[in-house]
Amino acid sequence: MRAAAALARIAGLSEFVHAGRERIVAFQTLCKQRYLAEGESVPFLIDGEEVLVLWPDGGQPRAFVGRCPHEGQSLVNNSDFNGRILVCTVHGWVFNGRNGEGLSPTGCRLREFPLRLTADGLVEIDLLAAA
Repeated sequence: MRAAAALARIAGLSEFVHAGRERIVAFQTLCKQRYLAEGESVPFLIDGEEVLVLWPDGGQPRAFVGRCPHEGQSLVNNSDFNGRILVCTVHGWVFNGRNGEGLSPTGCRLREFPLRLTADGLVEIDLLAAA
């Protein structure tokens, strides 16, 4: 654990300790906030990873792995978002835009990346911590 903390400090990464376990948090800039709008989805390719940012109506922006858990189809190229739900247009799987939970079928979910909005107008993402 100490080696990871030292490496994080050298690399300039944030870190935190929770219940005796250390995890490196590596937020990086994704875009400026003005490029996102409520009710819309915005695709990104960052470090070779397809990312889909959804800003659900009345909610906060959320970042998800841009692949459907069904067969790994690209949601960046094959999805519709109506401000509430995301539909994979390849096989019709449906997800809640607020939390990535599968609505049809149930029992699945989109992997989510931590996302934060900074005071200076940036959107940052932690690609190391997909849930």
